[in-house]
Amino acid sequence: MGNSLKSATFLIESRLAEAAHGDPDTLYELGIAYSTGSRGVEVDLIQAHKWFNLAAVAGSSEAQECRAEIADEMTAREIVEAQKQARAWLALHQRRAA
Repeated sequence: MGNSLKSATFLIESRLAEAAHGDPDTLYELGIAYSTGSRGVEVDLIQAHKWFNLAAVAGSSEAQECRAEIADEMTAREIVEAQKQARAWLALHQRRAA
């Protein structure tokens, strides 16, 4: 079990590193992982919405659809938190790219 947790953590960390470059496919994959509980992460709709939102901003139409679907399962407060986290992530990574 320890090894599978380590490999899941590595997969997520490597995806986060790729996401920092704004790749829509990677951002979308993170949304899928958090919305379905795949890749060894627990389901977290706030995180899923955040990653789908970022992927949608990067041009993924699939992410727009997924974001809308999970938003139906979230409270308004959860959606606000997800949007806040997405804005913070964008601000941090746009500053690094500049």
